[in-house]
Amino acid sequence: MSRTTTPLRENVWRIIFGYDTPAGRAFDVILLVAIVASVLCVMLETVQPIREAWGAELLVAEWVFTVLFTSEYLVRLWVARKPMAYARSFFGVVDLLSILPTYLSLLIPGSQSLLVIRALRLLRVFRVLKLSRYLGEANVLTTALRSSGYKVTIFLGTVLVLVTILGTLMYLVEGAEHGFTSIPRSVYWAVVTLTTVGYGDIAPSTTLGQVLASVVMLLGYCIIAVPTGIVSAEMVRSTRSGECGECGVRGHEENARYCRLCAAPLESDRP
Repeated sequence: MSRTTTPLRENVWRIIFGYDTPAGRAFDVILLVAIVASVLCVMLETVQPIREAWGAELLVAEWVFTVLFTSEYLVRLWVARKPMAYARSFFGVVDLLSILPTYLSLLIPGSQSLLVIRALRLLRVFRVLKLSRYLGEANVLTTALRSSGYKVTIFLGTVLVLVTILGTLMYLVEGAEHGFTSIPRSVYWAVVTLTTVGYGDIAPSTTLGQVLASVVMLLGYCIIAVPTGIVSAEMVRSTRSGECGECGVRGHEENARYCRLCAAPLESDRP
């Protein structure tokens, strides 16, 4: 629900929510610096030598940042034209979650480590640096991922069946005496090997097991390329049906060869 604004509230709103004024940009830059500093304090507090030497100072800094961010959150609610809309928005929720862990630490020791969620507030850098113009490129990737979701899901299901079969085979070949104590543990080995991670905590010892492991390793290189190819194909399709390189018009059909406005060859048909 919107509220009646006053000159003071309007001026503060322009500073906090606006970015097209020197004061608004300065506020956002200071806020980003404070967020980075607060996250660094939380990270340093987990390093034992630093905690032993500067624990009290880091605790004071943590509470100072929390009080500042709490004040900022309350001011945002005060000046927002629709306070509940801001509170339910993505940044509103992140702003709230970034201050709660410190207060929860009074009841649950150690929960202040969750303050690293403040790093999400660094997403405001898009507004400060006016990077929103590049969000169109991100939309191409988002569209490609959404379009390839069904194919990738089928692929992951196939991989799940494959690692179950491979893990079961390795369990039968190697057995508990060589570390493959159960089918789930053998499936874990198959996942680690197929993805070419190779922790080495479990390894086959028999000749047949090593041959099977070699096949899984080679198969892993082939499988890794599949989701990449699916997403890449969708990105090419999204780009082709997107913007003409000559006039910039968007919205071409998937099988279009020429621009519907200027008749220029689309990118994929150019020499």
